[in-house]
Amino acid sequence: MAQQPDYRVRLPEDEVIYFVLPDRFDNADPSNDKGGLKGDRLQTGFDPASKGFYHGGDLKGLIRRLDYIQGLGATAIWVGPIFRNKPVQGPKGQESAGYHGYWITDFEHVDPHFGTDADFAALVKAAHGRGMKVYMDIIANHTADVIQYRECVGQPCTYRSRADYPYQRRGGVNGAAINSGFSGDADHSEANFAKLTDPSYAYTPFVPKGEEQVKNPGWLNDVRYYHNRGETTYSGESATMGDFAGLDDLRTEHPRVVAGMIDIFGGWIDRFGIDGFRIDTARHVDPHFWQQFVPAMQARARAQGIPNFHIFGEVYVETVDAGPLAWHTREGGFPAVLDFAFRQAVLETVAGKAATATWERMLTGDALYRDGAATARQLPTFVSNHDAGRFATFVRRAFPQAGEDEVLSRVMLANAMLLTLRGVPTIYYGDEQGFVGDGGDQDAREDMFGSKVASYNDNRLLATDATTTTSRFDPAHPLYRDIAKLARLRTAHTALRRGQELIHARGDAPGLFAVSRFDPGTGAETLIAFNTSTVPVTAQVQVDVASVAFDTLAGAACAPRAAVPGSLALTLPPLGYSVCAARSNAPQ
Repeated sequence: MAQQPDYRVRLPEDEVIYFVLPDRFDNADPSNDKGGLKGDRLQTGFDPASKGFYHGGDLKGLIRRLDYIQGLGATAIWVGPIFRNKPVQGPKGQESAGYHGYWITDFEHVDPHFGTDADFAALVKAAHGRGMKVYMDIIANHTADVIQYRECVGQPCTYRSRADYPYQRRGGVNGAAINSGFSGDADHSEANFAKLTDPSYAYTPFVPKGEEQVKNPGWLNDVRYYHNRGETTYSGESATMGDFAGLDDLRTEHPRVVAGMIDIFGGWIDRFGIDGFRIDTARHVDPHFWQQFVPAMQARARAQGIPNFHIFGEVYVETVDAGPLAWHTREGGFPAVLDFAFRQAVLETVAGKAATATWERMLTGDALYRDGAATARQLPTFVSNHDAGRFATFVRRAFPQAGEDEVLSRVMLANAMLLTLRGVPTIYYGDEQGFVGDGGDQDAREDMFGSKVASYNDNRLLATDATTTTSRFDPAHPLYRDIAKLARLRTAHTALRRGQELIHARGDAPGLFAVSRFDPGTGAETLIAFNTSTVPVTAQVQVDVASVAFDTLAGAACAPRAAVPGSLALTLPPLGYSVCAARSNAPQ
């Protein structure tokens, strides 16, 4: 067997991920801006002046900016969904486009707005040639909104539960008998689901004329493979069976759906040799599905010589408690999930005034994950994303009287936490150029190339007088340089990627938070300390008694030697940090 390239050998926790939405990153091929469609924006989806429509970014744009991405210190690229989408959907007067990639009709091909399958192959080849990995953003929970219900055409359809609308009656408990012998969706056998032939137990689903074969592969056009119970309330049974914002919710309990999705996404591994999946709306899918899907994807990847295929699910929570996330790594079938608890801890302590003990509460929860700290090290951590919004936005909201220097210091402190603590640091595109959106979702999806969206162009960016009216790929931006420095530091030091964490200092107010990370090979200690307050902090911090002499790797200068065995003096400026590496061969 041929020797594996170095990038294949790297563990998930060795990466620094750069997350990008292709439509908003760079437009290298204006000929595909309308996706080969004709007409106005409601036909093509293209309107670069509207934040809810396609702007023209494409895969060729990503390829030509690989120098920029790699220069930031990123070793892996998480590419937002690139599958062919329904160009436009939504009620009249409230339409928007599938620029984000989450309204899929064709699961097997690249959306023409982004380019071609060959363009994606070229991106993967170019990234791999640089030793960088490529992660795809995938969806198994739903498709585009195609299926309608006769009882509520053109209006929201309230969720109808299994108790009030059982499978063996049409339209409710008093309806005609249907689906005789179907024993319920907990029995995942083909024999059982063969008895579920009539989908009109809750609503009467139908496909509008002209869209009967719009989905690919063809089996996705059969309404029996969807739940058809109406809008989710995001709780109870509707969390996994309801339509997510009107999108057609797949019946992921059905063996045909399980097999079909394994075939679809296994095909992308086979054809393109990608390195991992970020999985959208993971919590809204029956866990039984993931328990089959994930091992199948890992096996498919291993067969292609990809031993460390990284799979992480989106489980959106707003708490520092790990329990809701950890459940999905134990019972939910996921090797990792996006670390929303980490984001919440940064928000509360750096874009807020919470005690530094918040971090102890969050990190103590690492024991709850499937393999404890080993799983926690593989959780992608982040401070900004395309749904919740940018970290700088939350800082400005929380501290409206703060000057720009303080806002920048808080953002830099958050980035230092992201790039030195456990997990897989994930940089959201534009953060490195000081983007400060107006909020979440569309307001946090600004263009990196010259934008025509007024609500983007009036944003006051951090650490620059520039605006998004012009291309924003400046490697001299202070945040780009700061992230690049820390990313390279992380990549160069095993302790910062794979090291066990030990908390040494925390408190009941803003101030000092300190942890040590230990090189798993040598045992050498690296002390990382943060000051979340706006006043200087001076303190003695516990270190290993074997750690005598220290070098400053980043941030404020470290004391060159321990004051006495087991104690190091630290002085941190307001909103500052320090990374101190013990010399393993220093004399006692």
